[in-house]
Amino acid sequence: MDIIFDFLKTTGFWSMTFGNAIMIIIGIFFITLAIVKDYEPLLLVPIGMGAVVGNIPTIAGMSLSVYDVHSWQQIGDEIIYQPGSVLSYIYFGVNQGLYPPLIFLGIGAMTDFSTMLSNPKLILLGAAAQIGVFLTFLGALFLEFNLQEAGAIGIIGGADGPTAIFLSAKLAPHLLGAIAIAAYSYMALVPVIQPPIMRLLTTREERLIRMKAPRNVSKREKMIFPIAAFLITTLIAPGAVVLLGMLFFGNLLKESLVTERLANTARNAMIDIVTILLGFSVGASTQADTFLRPESLLIFGLGALSFAIATAGGVLFAKFMNLFLTDKINPLVGAAGVSAVPDSARVVQMVGQQEDPHNFLLMHAMAPNVAGVIGSAIAAGVLWAVLVKESF
Repeated sequence: MDIIFDFLKTTGFWSMTFGNAIMIIIGIFFITLAIVKDYEPLLLVPIGMGAVVGNIPTIAGMSLSVYDVHSWQQIGDEIIYQPGSVLSYIYFGVNQGLYPPLIFLGIGAMTDFSTMLSNPKLILLGAAAQIGVFLTFLGALFLEFNLQEAGAIGIIGGADGPTAIFLSAKLAPHLLGAIAIAAYSYMALVPVIQPPIMRLLTTREERLIRMKAPRNVSKREKMIFPIAAFLITTLIAPGAVVLLGMLFFGNLLKESLVTERLANTARNAMIDIVTILLGFSVGASTQADTFLRPESLLIFGLGALSFAIATAGGVLFAKFMNLFLTDKINPLVGAAGVSAVPDSARVVQMVGQQEDPHNFLLMHAMAPNVAGVIGSAIAAGVLWAVLVKESF
């Protein structure tokens, strides 16, 4: 009986806490959401499975008592995985910010910026949507998060998971799990969150606006753009040089027409591998001991608010631009300014066609959508440069 009793003590059932069970259920819910509703399955399946694995008691921070549980830095860097374990090496790519730039490389290799180049004024909608980042930053400060934590939380408003992970790993690694889960959750829920806001802020007449077909963009323009855009954006926000450098490098591989093998690898095999490692390791970092805290609930609330503000910011700025334009912009397109590519653009198309089945807004919406990716990276670079300097 003593042997059996000792064995039972080694099982996960013996050490399972109520918090672990909640996180495992949340992980299963993410997997179910991805499979049943097809909400960002490439992200939610790895994150969900990671959350299940990370909350098995024999893995989820067995040595918690060895560390000062009030030291957020130690929780973020050491307790998540036992040093020297396989998971600690996988998590290294998150903790040191390696995975997000590689994902940006793949995004650049699969992104066509021609719609943005054909109608440059739509770039302003991508910039306007970043208001969600900075208003959320102020909201987090109001809720008594420190400057670095507020900056990491604010970037959720950009609706860009890799950027959120990159910045939070630099500024607030102890909040990385909550921020990453919030960012990817709201990205997955784009079809649920955005349409009510879009309808509330627009009239039926505005939703029926048809825009002119975008002009054809030459191959030379497409080749020059990644280099010119990189120089302009990184001179504005040097802190984003890694993300933007990889984004435009990937796009150059695509548009140069002489490195198709490299571009194909970046946008297929490589980005798939990195997505698996990133999603799984982020999910596994959500142990109940460090995730189920009041701070996490505040982060989720601020994340929802920031996403709504970003969507509203893009729509309202499109309405503002229409005051001065002869060729009107359909304000629905402004909602694509958040950088949830291409889901936000698809939502614009869906809402627009509910009013007019023959109104095709997808290509127009892709312009602010890809501009939002650049905008969120610039916002992250600005916050990182300012807040890292502030911490010294």
